[in-house]
Amino acid sequence: MIVFLLAASAFAGWIDAVIGGGGLVLIPVLMSATAMPAASVLATNKVAAISGTASAAATLVRRVGVPRITWVYAFIAGVAAALGARAVSLIDDSVATPIILILLVGVGIFVALNPKFGQEGAGVFSGKRLALAALVVAVIGGYDGVFGPGTGMFLIMAFTAVFTQGFVRSAARAKVVNTATNLGALFVFGLGGFINWKLALALAVANVVGAQLGARTVLKGGSTLVRVALLGLVVTLCAKLGWELLQS
Repeated sequence: MIVFLLAASAFAGWIDAVIGGGGLVLIPVLMSATAMPAASVLATNKVAAISGTASAAATLVRRVGVPRITWVYAFIAGVAAALGARAVSLIDDSVATPIILILLVGVGIFVALNPKFGQEGAGVFSGKRLALAALVVAVIGGYDGVFGPGTGMFLIMAFTAVFTQGFVRSAARAKVVNTATNLGALFVFGLGGFINWKLALALAVANVVGAQLGARTVLKGGSTLVRVALLGLVVTLCAKLGWELLQS
């Protein structure tokens, strides 16, 4: 069983590094293969996710580089994620899920109809755009604390749209910020004592291996690969959320 869990974590790390959404793989596997309560599953997944995402971020930043303002965005998003994790019990899933589903459909349609969106470019960094990005990452950080799936994708979309830069540059920024959102949520989960550290550390190692492969896949495949992965994740998330709505 542990080999299966490690393989799932490595695959989740690869997905997270390419576009985000690794939790869609690892969380269901942990729920079905272990007897841990839901809170422990989410917390243990966060340990693996932050390890892999941080590893991918280091590789992408080293190869692509990110502006220093990115670290400010990371702090903002991390705080928002911690607040979101604390407020998770106050959120009504029956209201939030349809809204997220509509947003995902909108993202998918926009990317599909705009093939030049996300092509490589240096980007535009005016004061208004920098301020808008700060607001957007705060919202996405809160989303990661409450829900989580697709956070990396939303960050890539946000940085690409706000700064009109390429997907690969946006992915590097997104990984830095996503590491912070995972850390913010993990801090709250850690205080609650929900983390199964023995399993989490093993999954973290596997996740890092997958994330390193994923980061290299992004650098090799470029914007075209990220675009295809983004559309694939949108379809997967829409199917998951749509099924949950039907079940409820």
